[in-house]
Amino acid sequence: MNLTDVCLRNPVFAWMLMFGTMLFGIIAITRIGISQFPDVDNPTISVSISWPGASPEDVETGIINPIEDAMSQVTGVVTMTSSAQVGKGRITATFDLSRNIDLALQDTQAKIAQSARSLPVSAQVPVVSKSNPDDSPILTVGLSGPFSRALLADIARYQLQDMLETIPGVGQIQLSGYLDRNVRIWVDAEKLVAANVTVSDITSAIQKQHINVPGGELDTGGLAFDVRFLGEAANLDTLRNIVVSGSGGMSPVHLKDVALVQDGFQDVTSFARSNGENVQAMGILKQPGSNAVGVANAVRAAIGNLQKTLPAGMKLEIIFDTTVFINESVNEIGIELGLAVILTGFVCWIFLGSLSATMNVLFAIPMSLLGTIAILYFCGFTLNTFTLLGLSLAVGLVVDDAVMVMENIFRHAEMGKDRVTAAGEGTKEITFAALAATIAVIAIFMPVAFMSGVVGKFFLQFGVTLSVAVAISYVEAISLAPARCAQMLRTTSHAQRGLVGRVADRGFEALTRGYARALPFSLR
Repeated sequence: MNLTDVCLRNPVFAWMLMFGTMLFGIIAITRIGISQFPDVDNPTISVSISWPGASPEDVETGIINPIEDAMSQVTGVVTMTSSAQVGKGRITATFDLSRNIDLALQDTQAKIAQSARSLPVSAQVPVVSKSNPDDSPILTVGLSGPFSRALLADIARYQLQDMLETIPGVGQIQLSGYLDRNVRIWVDAEKLVAANVTVSDITSAIQKQHINVPGGELDTGGLAFDVRFLGEAANLDTLRNIVVSGSGGMSPVHLKDVALVQDGFQDVTSFARSNGENVQAMGILKQPGSNAVGVANAVRAAIGNLQKTLPAGMKLEIIFDTTVFINESVNEIGIELGLAVILTGFVCWIFLGSLSATMNVLFAIPMSLLGTIAILYFCGFTLNTFTLLGLSLAVGLVVDDAVMVMENIFRHAEMGKDRVTAAGEGTKEITFAALAATIAVIAIFMPVAFMSGVVGKFFLQFGVTLSVAVAISYVEAISLAPARCAQMLRTTSHAQRGLVGRVADRGFEALTRGYARALPFSLR
């Protein structure tokens, strides 16, 4: 007993199998990720190194060239780019997609460590990190208000960032327009000359006195204590009273006597503005594979709650949102998908000339598409431009098998057989023909999934979507379609088929006569 016979003898089972598949698809739609493109990680490693005071030419010859020679020995490097600026350099290497990025990072660190001896002595230790150049914030949140920059910076860094990072799906927060707090010492040259103090004296005094150092261990026989010398200034007043000169019986010269000590920020190298107003911007990156739209919605909800915890007059708002475009793109493709279903049903109705036959064929569309979405969810794919494009194209393909089976069943029913017998015999005759048509379609689109490179990563989901949808449509055509035909398919005479049916019959008769005339000529 095959699946067709099981469904014919148990029509309730067939209907429940169809609705169960559709239910899994509906549940998957509520949970599957939504993004503009498939998640493709480009294994990239960046090396940054600083050489204070060096010119770009010196950075290139003294730092970049030795590091490039070392990184070129790492297995899997495809491309390598570098840039040299005043006092710093950066090398970026892109690896083959099949290369494990963690192992590549370890190999790169080992090669750079071997070449460290050839680097200038004054150059800092190279910083090696893995990165994905395709990562970009899906949202940018800005904090603004009539408050000091120090307060805005502290709230953004120590309050909002920590709370936003706890949102499910949020991977990283990039701060823009943010400046780290720094104690700035403005030296007065005239006071230095008057006190006979140099800048080196100030630097040396701060390095020696503004520091915490371990003092060893104190053993009292029965107890042992760790000793620490707490010499770091706890506040600005303590730092201002550091003695920078005064040995040899001379009166002490404090830091405040020759310099102005302020609680400030690091040098300004970047800033963020919204509507002409300076803001503390926070770019939100999603975790790989997470739902970009879902993460954005969760962040919006969190912003509403965080706004209540801020001081009056301080405003937290979204200043840039890429998911708006993603939503619009997905919605437009969804509309196109709905129009494709409607037009497919209309065309089937015109040519089949029967509402029951048309409905029987259209039932193949939701089961095939929703079943495909369920499989995409379990495969870890997302609803993106490529998967939705595959679903849109599949609308016209998934009805082919159902039309073939239904037409053969209809032919047997016109012979005078009852609907159950016609469904069983008609399906058995067409099973292998439908299988051949299905395999032919899969053979066209499945090779797309085996393309190499970044393009292959993108079209993998497209090929899998189409192949799975067509495969499900075949299973539906030889199992559920016969069961439905045995219950709801109606055969009608020429006079009962209505105007559309009669026009379709006349068109078919005209095509048959033309074929009969052309056949002898073609055979000759």
